[in-house]
Amino acid sequence: MKAIKDSVHDYVTLDPVAADLIDTPAFQRLRHVKQLSTVRLVFPSANHTRFEHSLGVYHLANRALEHLAVDEDTAAHVRAAAMIHDAGHGPYGHQTERLIRRKTGRDHDELGWLLTDSDREVCQVLERHDLDPERVAAIVDGEGGVGKLVSGELDVDRMDYLVRDAHHTGVPYGTVDHGRLVRELRLDGDEDGGQLVLGEGNVATAESLLVARSLMNAIVYRHHVSRVAGAMLERASERYLETTDTTPEEFRRMADHDLLVELREHVPELGGRIERRRLYKRATWVGLESVPAGTVDADHEAERAAEREIAETAGVDPVEVIVDVPSRPGLKESATKVVVDGVVQRLEDASELVSGLRAAERGRWRLGVYCPADHVDDVERAARDVLGIRDHG
Repeated sequence: MKAIKDSVHDYVTLDPVAADLIDTPAFQRLRHVKQLSTVRLVFPSANHTRFEHSLGVYHLANRALEHLAVDEDTAAHVRAAAMIHDAGHGPYGHQTERLIRRKTGRDHDELGWLLTDSDREVCQVLERHDLDPERVAAIVDGEGGVGKLVSGELDVDRMDYLVRDAHHTGVPYGTVDHGRLVRELRLDGDEDGGQLVLGEGNVATAESLLVARSLMNAIVYRHHVSRVAGAMLERASERYLETTDTTPEEFRRMADHDLLVELREHVPELGGRIERRRLYKRATWVGLESVPAGTVDADHEAERAAEREIAETAGVDPVEVIVDVPSRPGLKESATKVVVDGVVQRLEDASELVSGLRAAERGRWRLGVYCPADHVDDVERAARDVLGIRDHG
C-alpha cells in the first residue's frame, strides 16, 4: 500500500488499483488543472489542483465504504470511480465545462470517451485488476445506489472540495464534519437500485453541508471577480476554437497553462487580460427582481445576441461586451435523504433551514454585463435597454 501525505486528510493510503491509476497520463494531467480555476485570482493561496482533490475523494469514499454493506468487488469499483471521477475535466475545470458540453454533448463526469481512448491506459489498468471499465464509468456518472456516493446529493466529492477549498482559500465557511458524514451514510435498498441516506439523528449533519455550500457559494465560488474572469475565459476559449484548427477533443485534454498560452497567442484581446489580471469591470450587476423572466432563462445564443446588440447600441467593439446570465438559483443538496423516526425523508421536508437557504440563494443571484473600464457607463445604459432591466425598490 502506498501512502501519500495530504494537506487535508493527513495520509491517503492507495490500494493497488489506485496506485496504478495515479501513474496514467489522464490522472497526472490533473496536477495541472487547478481546482478553483479563476477563484485563485481572488484568493492567492487557492492553487490546489484536481489531482489532490481526487485523492481526497478516493480517501473519503474508502472510509465511507467501511460502513456500507457492499461486497468487495463493488467497493473496488467505487474506489476506482472516486479516483478518476474528475479525469474528464477540461482546462480550468468548470469554467470551460459549458463550452465543452456545447461542442461535444458530454459533461465532465461522462467518462466513456476516456475509457475507450486511443492509448486506453486507464481502461487497461482497470482490466488488469479485473474491474469493468463500463461499470466504473457508470458509477462516476452517479448511476445506482453506490453511484450516489461519487456523484449525488451526499457525495464524497462535495465533502472533500468544501473542506479543501476552505483550507486553501483561508476562509472558515466550508468546514464540515466529513468524518461523521461518511460514518453515517447508509444504503437504503440494494447497491444498484437503492438510495444513499444519512442515518437516524443526522438532520443537523445534513444541514451543516447545506450551510457550508451556501456560504462558500456566496464568499468564494461566486465572487464577482471570479465570475468576470470566468466569463472572459469562456468567451476567449470559444473564439479560440472558432479561429484555430484545435478540435474540441484536443481542447478538453489541455491543462490550464496550455490553454493560457494558446489564448495569449490566438485571442490576445482577452487572453492577455486574463493572464495579467486586467479584467473587465461590471457595467451591470442586478438581482432576479430586476430581470425579466425571458432574460433569466436566456440560452447561449440569446446571450451572444444580447452582447452584439448591447455593443452596437453602446458603440463599442462586440468583443468588449460580455453578458453573464447564471442558471436559476437552486439547492441540489436539499434533496438529500435523511432517516427521521425510521422513515426516509427529503431534507427539505425535514428541515426548516432549507427554505431560508433557498431564499438566500435567490437573493444572491446576479446577472452581470462586463466590459473595459472606460466603456462602463455607455454599456450600462445599453444593457438596461436591451435586456429590459428594471429598477427595483
